[in-house]
Amino acid sequence: MVSRVIPVEPFDLVIFGGTGDLARRKILPGLYRRFVDGQMPAEARIIAAARSENTDAAFRETVRAAIGEFVTKEKQDATCIAAFLDRLSYVRVDATGSDGWQALAEKMRKDVIHAYYFSVGPGLFGDLARRLHRFGIAGSRCRIVVEKPFGHDLESARDLNATLAEHFDEHQIYRIDHYLGKETVQNLMAVRFGNMLFEPLWNARNVDHIQITVAETVGVGGRGGYYDKAGAMRDMVQNHMMQLLCLIAMEPPYAFEPDAVRDEKLKVIRALDHADPAQIVRGQYLADEEGRGYREDVENPDSRTESFIAMKLNVSNWRWKGTPFYIRTGKRLRARTSEIAIVFKDPPHSIFGDQESHKSNVLVIRLQPNEGINLKVTIKEPGPGGMRLIEVPLDMSFKEALGPEADDIPDAYERLIMDVIRGNQTLFMRGDEVEAAWAWADPVIAGWEQTGDRPIPYDAGSSGPEDALMLMHRDGRRWREVKA
Repeated sequence: MVSRVIPVEPFDLVIFGGTGDLARRKILPGLYRRFVDGQMPAEARIIAAARSENTDAAFRETVRAAIGEFVTKEKQDATCIAAFLDRLSYVRVDATGSDGWQALAEKMRKDVIHAYYFSVGPGLFGDLARRLHRFGIAGSRCRIVVEKPFGHDLESARDLNATLAEHFDEHQIYRIDHYLGKETVQNLMAVRFGNMLFEPLWNARNVDHIQITVAETVGVGGRGGYYDKAGAMRDMVQNHMMQLLCLIAMEPPYAFEPDAVRDEKLKVIRALDHADPAQIVRGQYLADEEGRGYREDVENPDSRTESFIAMKLNVSNWRWKGTPFYIRTGKRLRARTSEIAIVFKDPPHSIFGDQESHKSNVLVIRLQPNEGINLKVTIKEPGPGGMRLIEVPLDMSFKEALGPEADDIPDAYERLIMDVIRGNQTLFMRGDEVEAAWAWADPVIAGWEQTGDRPIPYDAGSSGPEDALMLMHRDGRRWREVKA
């Protein structure tokens, strides 16, 4: 397979929070992989900016260790590592003061693209935006990348949008959601809009229901302070899962272009019905054998924050009216898996009688692990003795279909960062899209706070609260099993 890579212009990329965990685990190893694959021009430079005292040499050794930990051995070439580290430098910068800004400004070249990655808390976004302009390093060819959470509610999201809009045009702002950088998520659009096989069936007439599951085996870990103020609704549903729902439900855009795609996603959010409290299940994982439950992890014995949520949602438009969307996400579940399942309706009449082995066709898009697409169809069981129906999968994992090239599929972060350099906003959220998602989520959260609603306890290592199973059982449906 011949790779057709869009050339990248020379750039200076500044990573604010360049010594943080996200930079160490994802951003810098991802940039190294892009360098190894020849996607970085010779003139590219990467500058880490943070509050702590550091030197170029010490920072480079930190990155060398990160490459050793988070990059496969096959790509750890000593010559490549040395050449990549030569592009790196470090500047001590105070995001809320003036220290280090002049030194950073002197490092920035005037004839290349400037990209600024805000790998810091959202409380510093405004401070960074103002200082980039004050020190004259936010020209017309500059872009900024902002991490989630983009606001805590609609009001704070509007405030953030307004603050950034004071200093940058919308086409310069890249609100990153790494789920949109996953290969399978993008393949979802290719499957839908590149194949006549599926698009005519992609509607309420043919689809019984849709399930979106994002299950994690880990707890909140060291994010307890943040997570207990956010919960699964703010941390996952309002952004990641909302984006997946939009890609499933959106109308075909007129072209695969940034605003064309984002216009259609926005229409889905605006067509989303208000969530019925009776169709929502919240859960909180109990202590495991080591005595570590959610409340221990967040150090809040009276926490009412959910670590699990399941919801039944409805999109009120011509395409989807009457087809429910069931979404669920949670921590400390049985297995780590993310998938979208489109469950098609049964044939209107079965000529084979009532056979227990007959099941609905299901198209499954696996996001993790083992990214791929699976279509379950019904066939005759081989052999004599009558017409017996069985279910078989038409399975395509990227690793099996693409062979060794599957190992070179870029990580979500590295793909999205290179899109920033190229100026392609297709896989990034627009300001009005973020605000629309919060406008939908805020009333749900406010309802819990007003009623004092408490999450239902569930066992660590399970598939979540039993009430979540009943959410679908009441409709005569079943969740797909959470399994590795």
